[in-house]
Amino acid sequence: MAVDSMPPVIYAQLNYLLTHSPYSIKVEQMWSGSKNPGFLDRFTLTIPFCLDYIKCQYTISRDVIYNAQFPLLAPDIIFGPEDENFRPYHGDGDVKNSLSDWNFKDPTRLLSLILELRNSYMAYQKKRVGDVNDDRLKFEINTIYSQEGIEMYMSSGVDKAEEVKFAVPLFEMDLNKMIKGSTWRHQQKIYLQVIYPVSRKHSAMVSAPRLKLVSTPELKTLYSIDDFRLPPWLEGMCMAEYLPNLEEILHSQIRDAISSIEVRRRFITLLAIPFGRPLEADPIFCRKATFLACSGVFTFLVHITLPLQFPRQQPALILQSSQHFHSTPGNAPIKSATLQDYPWSPRWDVAEMTERIFEYLMEECLNFKKYCNEVLLQQR
Repeated sequence: MAVDSMPPVIYAQLNYLLTHSPYSIKVEQMWSGSKNPGFLDRFTLTIPFCLDYIKCQYTISRDVIYNAQFPLLAPDIIFGPEDENFRPYHGDGDVKNSLSDWNFKDPTRLLSLILELRNSYMAYQKKRVGDVNDDRLKFEINTIYSQEGIEMYMSSGVDKAEEVKFAVPLFEMDLNKMIKGSTWRHQQKIYLQVIYPVSRKHSAMVSAPRLKLVSTPELKTLYSIDDFRLPPWLEGMCMAEYLPNLEEILHSQIRDAISSIEVRRRFITLLAIPFGRPLEADPIFCRKATFLACSGVFTFLVHITLPLQFPRQQPALILQSSQHFHSTPGNAPIKSATLQDYPWSPRWDVAEMTERIFEYLMEECLNFKKYCNEVLLQQR
């Protein structure tokens, strides 16, 4: 963010928003609308809504326009053409809101305004979906109405069929608190995205909705939803019937993923017996570690990456010489290719796994040293 190009009052508001928002809000672009083009007083915010922030296709994108000549005034908020009917403060009269009660001295006000608008937008989309004349959708909304955190979005356009998207948060586990030492800034969640086509006519043949599991990006360091197979949606099923079984399966797999951290931790700890203490190690998820090793006078680093499926899947190993360097670019140290073709069995005890890896590397390092020397000869 170009600090020197923004009036201090505007920078304070935007900086507070980006560092304290409970959502992963991003600045899409910044530009100047004042007589002094050196002052950036306008920017577009992209705000996650109903899971579409991943593709940024249906995010609430709005231009936030300050006036660099009068930075103490409240900003103007402009929504995209697809939301021209969204008028959050229309007809409020004398009711106070974050825009009418603007205080330039309070750096929290822009965040309060954006969160207020997001809540209004959520209510606006919920009303749009509720007004759709589709019996199936009305039934789904009534059966899951009491579940907290559900977001919905009505998608329509000239060139595409109408459809309703639901973002359903799954189970109430606080994943952030379940991981000791977690540095996750935002709350980690898993959602079920359910997409229904809008049908304004009664039909005996009702197709299953499109389903997709979506998680917050940071969760992939603990658990990957890419390999998860959604249970089948049976004929005549509704969301209220589908969710309990899905949540039970996910709950079990998340528990296993958390337990596997300790398995990886023990593996890294036992590697210290033949290698010595690691130079670097991931202390939270135990996914990576680097050890210093030597064979005679040849000294090298061993970078170890443990997959989430460890020990079913073996670690990936990369060797890096401490004595051989590429001539260009930047004199980078010579590294091996990723090594995964070595003896491994998930049925071995963790202690045996570490012993086998050490034995393998003491042989493989000779090939790696030869490779390093060959690279140096080619560079002459």
